[in-house]
Amino acid sequence: MDKELLNTAERLGKVLLQAGVKVAAAESCTSGLVSSALGAASDSSSYFTSGFVTYTDSAKQRILHVSEKTLQEHTAVSEATAREMAAGAKEVSGEKASIAVTGYAGPDGGEDGTPAGTVWFGWGLPNGEVRALKQHFSGDCEEVVRKAALFALQHLTELLQSQR
Repeated sequence: MDKELLNTAERLGKVLLQAGVKVAAAESCTSGLVSSALGAASDSSSYFTSGFVTYTDSAKQRILHVSEKTLQEHTAVSEATAREMAAGAKEVSGEKASIAVTGYAGPDGGEDGTPAGTVWFGWGLPNGEVRALKQHFSGDCEEVVRKAALFALQHLTELLQSQR
C-alpha cells in the first residue's frame, strides 16, 4: 500500500473516531483504491464499513440508486452523479458519512469532450449535507487514480474537521 495514501486514511480514521462516525465509499474511476486504503489503515473496522465499486452506469443505478435520468442528462462524470453516489452510499450502508469518486482517469476522456483527468467527488456528511467538487489531475491513468483517491480522503478529513 502506498504510504501517503495509508497515512491519509489513518488521519481520516482518527477524525472519524473522534466524531463517532463511520464512512462508506462509492467508487468508479478509483476502482476501490479509497476503500483499500481505508481497509489497510489501523483500526479500520472501527470507522470504515463498506465500499462499493460501481464502474458502469448500470452498477451506479442498481447499487447506489443513481437515477437513469441523471446519468442521461449529466453523464456519469458530473456533479449530479457524484452527489447521488455519495447519498446512495450513505443510504445503502446506513452510515453517517460517505465518499464518492467518479471520473475519467484516462487515457481517454468523455464522449462529451470532458478531458481525461477530470474527477468529480461527493462527500456525504453527518449533518445530512452532500458536498461535491470537481478536480483535474495530470498524469497517466495510474497517477490520476492515486491522486483522486488521496484527494477524496484528504478532503473528507478537512470537511469533518471544519464541522467540529
